[in-house]
Amino acid sequence: MSLAWHRSPTTPVAVLLAVAPGLAVAQFRAMALAVTVALLLTVVTHRRVRGAWPWPRPGMEMERVGWLAVALLGWCAVAALWSPEPGRAVQTIGGLAALLGLALMAARALAEEAAPRRLALALAGGLAVGLALAAVDHASGNWLRLAVRGFPDMPAISFGLKPAMSLMMLLLPLVLAVPMAWALRGVLVAAGLAVVLWLPADSAKIAALAGLAAGGLAMLLPRAAPRLAALGFAAFSVAGPLVFTFGLAQAPSLEPLPRSAAHRVLIWDFVVDRIAEKPLLGWGMEASRAIPGGSENFPRADLDRYGLTSPEARAWFSAPAARRLPLHTHNAALQIWLELGLVGALLGAALGAAALLAAGASPAGFGMAVSAVVTWQLSFGVWQPWWVASVLLAAVVAWMLRKS
Repeated sequence: MSLAWHRSPTTPVAVLLAVAPGLAVAQFRAMALAVTVALLLTVVTHRRVRGAWPWPRPGMEMERVGWLAVALLGWCAVAALWSPEPGRAVQTIGGLAALLGLALMAARALAEEAAPRRLALALAGGLAVGLALAAVDHASGNWLRLAVRGFPDMPAISFGLKPAMSLMMLLLPLVLAVPMAWALRGVLVAAGLAVVLWLPADSAKIAALAGLAAGGLAMLLPRAAPRLAALGFAAFSVAGPLVFTFGLAQAPSLEPLPRSAAHRVLIWDFVVDRIAEKPLLGWGMEASRAIPGGSENFPRADLDRYGLTSPEARAWFSAPAARRLPLHTHNAALQIWLELGLVGALLGAALGAAALLAAGASPAGFGMAVSAVVTWQLSFGVWQPWWVASVLLAAVVAWMLRKS
């Protein structure tokens, strides 16, 4: 039964969906707090209206995925024992566990109200506003983001719109499930693709195209597509170090690539060697920040091996930011192998495969899940709170939109 908006557990999540894309443009790191507050308000509102806490019930697809996530977090807690960053590891695990618990409870609360239309329309409206703000910010030389920060004394803001666009491309496949005319859905999807292809956010571009393609494929092959994706993800997660070792050995000169892409390849080369040193248990939870040699620049021999011999390349890779391992590996499979070893890789493979299969209940949800996987494999760290919170929010919404 759908409740009035001011008494509805759906309202906090709907409000967040309406403002999240714009909020991510202004300050993407605020997403962790925003998602936490919205999910908490959903749970508390359900308790106030229904008189009971919305504990996950047996048989919920999200609960089965949740138990695998709990198992992975449990191994993370064990791996914190030998981590070079134990305090950070414990803090990260606690935050992720709280987010996971809130997401599972919020999913139960929203399912009992069964009002997906509110979420769907808020999603569509929020995406439209967020895309417009991103376009205005980019066209104006980042005026919007500079204004939010009080116009600091700098010619342009030092980071791009990639995080905001990654969030919007995570949500974009869910437009396929919004209950409005196909023409309107097509306009919104086309606008999203136009903006992301215009902006300099390569991983978001790839995630957008992969997510929408996956959603379309799931319409044609509703059973086969999720199964093949789950199998492929599991295989890549377990065999990741071998795949990268073979691929890097065949890599041509990186000189023609954008420097950020070449940097990723060199990072992966460094990480594969470190994984080989501790393949079973890994270096410990959150160890990516403190791997020996990770804070150093790449030696000349590495640059020569990958054809980075031009003066421009030498200068770029001599900068302090061009470290061998800056905070994380820019690939989820390698980060899990590096920090959690084979045990963590097996748990991560099972979790990702189960999530893809559960998301395959709808083409929109499957597209969202594929977009999330692509972004995790190319861009952000596995444990980054704002990104994990964003994916959990999208998962809850996708699970609800199956009913629309």
